[in-house]
Amino acid sequence: MTKRNQAAGLRVFAVANQKGGVGKTTTAINLGTALAAAGERVLVIDLDPQGNASTGLGVPEEARHVSTYDVLAGAAALEQAMTPAAIPGLFVAPSTRDLAGLEPEISAAPNRAYFLRDAIASLRASELDRAPADRLSYVLIDCPPSLSILTLNALAAADAALVPVQCEFFALEGIQQLKETIDFVQASLNPGLEIHGVVLTMHDGRTKLSNEVATEVRNFFGQKVYDTIIPRNVRVAEAPSHGKPLLLYDHTSAGSKAYMDLAAEMITREAATAAAAAAKAA
Repeated sequence: MTKRNQAAGLRVFAVANQKGGVGKTTTAINLGTALAAAGERVLVIDLDPQGNASTGLGVPEEARHVSTYDVLAGAAALEQAMTPAAIPGLFVAPSTRDLAGLEPEISAAPNRAYFLRDAIASLRASELDRAPADRLSYVLIDCPPSLSILTLNALAAADAALVPVQCEFFALEGIQQLKETIDFVQASLNPGLEIHGVVLTMHDGRTKLSNEVATEVRNFFGQKVYDTIIPRNVRVAEAPSHGKPLLLYDHTSAGSKAYMDLAAEMITREAATAAAAAAKAA
């Protein structure tokens, strides 16, 4: 797998879908791990009050001394919340239950949708003081399964959205709503936001339904859908309960291979995007 060119700068992705149970957290954990295993430096921002991404990356509640609540409340910088995970080059900004109470605290603030964007802007600036080899390549934001102020903060801060869609009945439920949300954010909060890619998750190739849903999603999103498909795999479901990303829990599983393939595909897409931007600038 080819490592991304550090000169391209930090790229921020919101892992988002307003529908729950589609594999957002699983994708944030395991894509982040796969990117780090490929030599990238990655920060996973846990923006879900449930804190499942933090748990899945091996950060217990008692070790979450500085959380994303502290960052969004203005009490700490994002760099202070960065906690090393078990894979070298992988960090997590953990969540705590306090995050659930943030919305009423900031609802009257005129810039309430930009708290995370401003924190990431500060992080970008501090990264410039580091040697190129020590700089982050990617930030993955694990969003809650709702259109809340937390999700809006993620989309307002992101360069692009990465959308997991499960290959099950009702999979397309909410996709049009998500597209409308992204259009709204583009128009009002973040003109540069785009859908980077759609990830098909929980796919069971033995069933007609999974294959039909995958075809429908590809018809809806076209080339935005990644070639890599994440299979329904018991090891994927087991890993979080052990506080480990899948690549550490069982690197030989089909799910591990799929997330490594997804990381490679993402890096390839990023290289193509950077090359196109450079050609346009020239």
